[in-house]
Amino acid sequence: MRRMPPLYLFTDFGWAGPYVGQLHAAALGVDPGLHVVDLMHDVPAMRPDLAAYLLPAACATLTSGIVVAVVDPGVGGERAALVVRTPRLTFVGPDNGLLSRIAGVTSVSRVLWRPADLSASFHGRDLFTPVAARLACGDAVATGDVAPDSLVGAGWPDDVWRVVYVDGFGNAMLGVRAAACGADRVLRVAGQVLAHAETFCRTAPGTPFWYQNSQGLVEIAVSGGSAAARLALEVGDEILLD
Repeated sequence: MRRMPPLYLFTDFGWAGPYVGQLHAAALGVDPGLHVVDLMHDVPAMRPDLAAYLLPAACATLTSGIVVAVVDPGVGGERAALVVRTPRLTFVGPDNGLLSRIAGVTSVSRVLWRPADLSASFHGRDLFTPVAARLACGDAVATGDVAPDSLVGAGWPDDVWRVVYVDGFGNAMLGVRAAACGADRVLRVAGQVLAHAETFCRTAPGTPFWYQNSQGLVEIAVSGGSAAARLALEVGDEILLD
């Protein structure tokens, strides 16, 4: 029996309400044997320009599978539905910049298939998840080729010095790959200078600093505290280099 790749869900839907459960139901409606994993559902809401930098980091440790990525404030409009393939992963989502920062792309296709019933406001359930589930099952889905450089966000920078996510500890992730930022770089936030530290235990309690997080991104933290509270950081805030 063919082993189907897992489906990973990356959305801004939040954990409350019916939306996440309906994504699972849509996938299992294609094949009840599919394995569906909730990767993230608290992605910055309605901000594909920020989520685009979080998506590759969230998927960095995945070895195979299909990622349903939905941050789609333009749902129901003219934006296309895409299938983006890399050697490890396949991504299904909207052409609004969300999929533009994925590295190592081997092909991009526009989804031509449409279900018999397509709501105007929930393409995550009615379009993106069914497409991903069909691909996982090895079924054909009607698509058309697209030039990668024609995608929304194709010209966006590789890194963005803004807060793209604040976790439950109050740590603030930036849309910057730590590998592209030397350890000698100093950040300035709320009038304070933040130096680099490798770990929390190497900084004094209450000290703000930045480090390379487990996702490979630059992250601002406060040892034993909340950087978001201490430095008044919110998603979308710009961070300055000193």
